[in-house]
Amino acid sequence: MLTNGRCPSNMLSIRDALEVLEGKWKLLILFSLASGPKRFKEISREVNGITDRTLSKELKSLEENRLVVKHVYNTFPPAVEYTITAHGQSLGKVMDELHYWGLAHRKEIIGK
Repeated sequence: MLTNGRCPSNMLSIRDALEVLEGKWKLLILFSLASGPKRFKEISREVNGITDRTLSKELKSLEENRLVVKHVYNTFPPAVEYTITAHGQSLGKVMDELHYWGLAHRKEIIGK
């Protein structure tokens, strides 16, 4: 239902949310961080299949959108830790619902 190639005004918020969370990795990264702060390699291990380059790019995007904060500790070598923000935690209900929908969808499609 596009008018003149643009989203109707009642769809702008959905479009904005999808642009922030686009791709297959961002919600998985946020889900990983929901259990507590993690270092880069910990996130990489939990989010199976993501490359280091992609993880770095996605973390930067999540930081820009204030969903994740990066803490750099003054140690040698420097330690870096990522934490989900309160704004990122506000997606908890969305992630829960996607989880349950995904379980139901798997059952519907593949019977498991």
